[in-house]
Amino acid sequence: MSTTTTTTAARRREALRVPPVEPRSLFDRAVAWYCRRHYGDVLDNALVLMHDRKALRALFAFEKKVATWDALDPDLKVLAQAGSAAVIGCSWCMDFGYFAAHSQGLDTSKLGEVPRWRESEVFTAQERRVLEHAEAMTVTPPQVTDEMAEALRADLGNAAFVELTMMVAVENERSRFNSALGLTSQGFKDQCELRPAGA
Repeated sequence: MSTTTTTTAARRREALRVPPVEPRSLFDRAVAWYCRRHYGDVLDNALVLMHDRKALRALFAFEKKVATWDALDPDLKVLAQAGSAAVIGCSWCMDFGYFAAHSQGLDTSKLGEVPRWRESEVFTAQERRVLEHAEAMTVTPPQVTDEMAEALRADLGNAAFVELTMMVAVENERSRFNSALGLTSQGFKDQCELRPAGA
């Protein structure tokens, strides 16, 4: 890790509303090792969650199960999550979501357009309905209509529509937690755009 990255990380972590835990216990060091191995860095939200290991363990177990859901097209799932994170304004979630989608080989070409999806011309009609649903679920109070649900059920089927709705709810939990604790972009997207020397 370069000095610039270390300085940026230190500044970013100083701005958190709860100080990050320095991984010292065996459990904390194992979490840090796992994060570095899978993501290239220790997740800021993991460092905060180390204050409450029961919550951290429960979240890891839940996210592991969420990763197995497969009723909804993965590219639509990524758009729905990004749509929810954009409405909430969670730069950490937008950043990490891009990284996760890129790491899974999913289409990331439209993710930059998500915050302005209504004006953008890159989305299909189905993708627009997914983004509209994500937005309608995320605002308070939720504004999902019968017409929205009916159109998406016709597009996706019942199982995928239920999974879409659950994924938006999960992203609401993630984005609201991270935003409330002051997490900001950790630079994961930038890792995806690194090019080998001479490329």
